[in-house]
Amino acid sequence: MNQALICPRFEKAMSIMSQRWTGLVIYQLLAGPKRFCTLESSMSISGRVLSERLKDLEQQGIVKREVYPETPVRIEYSLTDKGMALEPVLREIEKWSQEWLQAE
Repeated sequence: MNQALICPRFEKAMSIMSQRWTGLVIYQLLAGPKRFCTLESSMSISGRVLSERLKDLEQQGIVKREVYPETPVRIEYSLTDKGMALEPVLREIEKWSQEWLQAE
């Protein structure tokens, strides 16, 4: 049987982006740095899942976590250059969704 080979890099990219909420977290961060609570409330995502996604994205070098030594401590999440490079992809998905999907 002859199977088509998938590029390992493409497969890894799809694996990262297919994790639940990942695309939406990145999409929210396109607008600029956000605090955890802002992300959580804007997506109706559980804190545990959001924390996992942010850690995963930070490990992949897509999201940067910045801690500000204030009282109380302020933590903001933003996209790295690697994360910002996903903007055209997400904007095209946004454009496609506007044209082809019905609002619920």
